[in-house]
Order: sequence, then C-alpha cells, then structure tokens
Amino acid sequence: MTFERTHINPPELFRHPAYTRVITVAAPGRLVFIAGQTPSNAQYEPVAVGDLRAQYLHVMDALSLQLEAAGATWADVVFRRIYVLDMDGFLAMQRDPSLPQPWPADLPPPSTLIGVTRLSHPDFGLEIDLLAVTQG
Repeated sequence: MTFERTHINPPELFRHPAYTRVITVAAPGRLVFIAGQTPSNAQYEPVAVGDLRAQYLHVMDALSLQLEAAGATWADVVFRRIYVLDMDGFLAMQRDPSLPQPWPADLPPPSTLIGVTRLSHPDFGLEIDLLAVTQG
C-alpha cells in the first residue's frame, strides 16, 4: 500500500518558515492521533519548571517515543497543535536556529499555535498534540 502526501504552500500566501500551509493525503493509510503531551514525568509532575526550552525538548522527546510506538516518524506527521502560556517566549525560542526540529527542514507540518491562560498544571508551559499518517 502506498499513499501520496502533497505539501502545498499557495504562492498567493506568505510562505511561513515554520509550517506548511496545507498537506493532502491520498490513499489507504493509518491515522495516528497523539494526545496532548505535557512536560511531565511518570508521576505527572512538571519537569523543568520555568524553562520553556527544556519543557519543549522534553515534550518533543516524549512525542518521538509515541510516534515510534505507533510505527510512525516525524516525517509522517501531517498536523501539530501547540498550546503555550508564554507566546512571546515560545516564538523567540522557535526562532533560535540551535533549537532542534525533528521533521524534514523543507517539509514542516501544518501547525496551529494557541496562547492559553492555563494548562492542566500551572507549571506546564506548553502542550503539543499530533496527527500522523502511515502506510497502515
């Protein structure tokens, strides 16, 4: 089984450096939904309190493990949603070229970034959920 994934950045719109505007997926495949991941340990306690970059890296590592458990990779991610408490801090962090990005540099997934006033624990600085598509 194969599927076709097409990344689309309409030329009439600004090409955003951090995400692709549209991805279409055609053919049979398997959808992988990953619930919102917070910067928490095994006891659901916050890690790296007050350090947004460390919390982000912790969340990304946990998401990598979940993708792997589902038989997927970051290249299979077709959508991500990010909730953050400190929008300005998050945007500054994202502009840092030393911040690792796990997806192919030229094919970042579509993304929604949402500023919130609180997450499920007051010391969580962000939460990220994903949708991936695999061969099945």
